Amino acid sequence: MERSDSPLTLGYISYLNCVPFFGRLKEQGFNGNLVPGVPSALNRMLQQGEIDASPSSSFEYARNWRDYLLLPGHSISSVGSIASVLLFSPVSPDRLGGVEIALTGESATSINLLEILLRDYYGLNDVVTRVPSGSVEDLVSKGIPALLIGDRALKLSTVVPLGIGVYDLGKLWHQHTGLPFVFALWMIRKGVVQRHAEALGQLGEQLLKSREAVMQQPLVFAEAAALHLGFSPEQIISYWQTIDYRLDQQHLEGLNRFFDLCVDYGLLGEMPELRFL
Repeated sequence: MERSDSPLTLGYISYLNCVPFFGRLKEQGFNGNLVPGVPSALNRMLQQGEIDASPSSSFEYARNWRDYLLLPGHSISSVGSIASVLLFSPVSPDRLGGVEIALTGESATSINLLEILLRDYYGLNDVVTRVPSGSVEDLVSKGIPALLIGDRALKLSTVVPLGIGVYDLGKLWHQHTGLPFVFALWMIRKGVVQRHAEALGQLGEQLLKSREAVMQQPLVFAEAAALHLGFSPEQIISYWQTIDYRLDQQHLEGLNRFFDLCVDYGLLGEMPELRFL
């Protein structure tokens, strides 16, 4: 059900990787509402019309592309390592056939990327995953392979248990394809475009200016984030510099390659079209 009220309501992924998008957004003239959540929750809210637009999982776009338009020029991507989408495993990925891998369930994109990499890159036919009821971090400490994303992945990567290897999915994808990987896209519900035409027309420039302003003086935001997350400000700034926030032709090639592989392996029923605002 589409919301009939205003102003524009944006989903806000409550991970460090979104701070540059939102840190100076209000100062750029954005006067709407922000709703925080993990990627899987924002996917659901966007699909149900509880928010108007959001940086959401690229797989969510592929799954329901007829409901959305994409905001040009913006993404959460990597060209190589991403540092926050990590497979923790006591054995190398090529030995994970038939071995249960724990998931947090926070992101549809990363889960499907893991399956594509294990099947297409490593040739595994029996990829087994499960979202456990308990702590995934505790399972890693017991030698159970697990996929973590976002701030939880960053935290665990600083205190990796003895005997556990860390595999960066962005790096593996780039090694395999030579292309960027697009983890999240800025998606807009088609039903709100006419009602919020002016605000959406300004949003792309506002996001760009916010990113630029944050990265010109990143220490202010990094120090604030460091108080809550246990990282040093320098670690946080380095992480932001790792992320690629663009969406250019190479990114679109990487996105289409991922979607094509998802179709090949039965993770998507059809190839989505990329449609922009």
